[in-house]
Amino acid sequence: MTIEKGKVVTLHYQLFNAEDGSEIENSSETGEPMAYLHGYNNIIAGLENALEGKNAGEQVDVTVAAKDAYGEYDNTLFQRISRKYLKHAGKLAPGKVVTVSTEEGPRMLTVLKVGLKTVDVDANHPLAGKALRFVVDITDIRDASDEEIAHKHAHGVGGHNH
Repeated sequence: MTIEKGKVVTLHYQLFNAEDGSEIENSSETGEPMAYLHGYNNIIAGLENALEGKNAGEQVDVTVAAKDAYGEYDNTLFQRISRKYLKHAGKLAPGKVVTVSTEEGPRMLTVLKVGLKTVDVDANHPLAGKALRFVVDITDIRDASDEEIAHKHAHGVGGHNH
């Protein structure tokens, strides 16, 4: 079975900064593989494109340009927001990454400066502007259920449990 739209793909991955080779994430450290529904924008476009047509048991080593990963760095995505919107994040300090709910879904913000009533944040994804290298071991491919297709994401191991 090959990876194509409507398949649930289970994989382990290592994520590296393509410029300096440093490891950013490794799914083997958690022990659990990741599962996603292919063709529904559940992973970054550059990686999804590289996995298209591959088979279970294959290893894929791909470098993804910033524009096909988390996007180019946007110098206009700086905001000053009220501290009350970040109460859930605990103690705030420059460099801390916090997640907030937006109309477009969850968004990661990096704290730049903490004031008495406001916080200056960078709304770029922490990996924006970076080329990324993925080393992926494809462990399983299966047909998605009707429910997974309707929900547009994988359920179960590493996927979304309702």
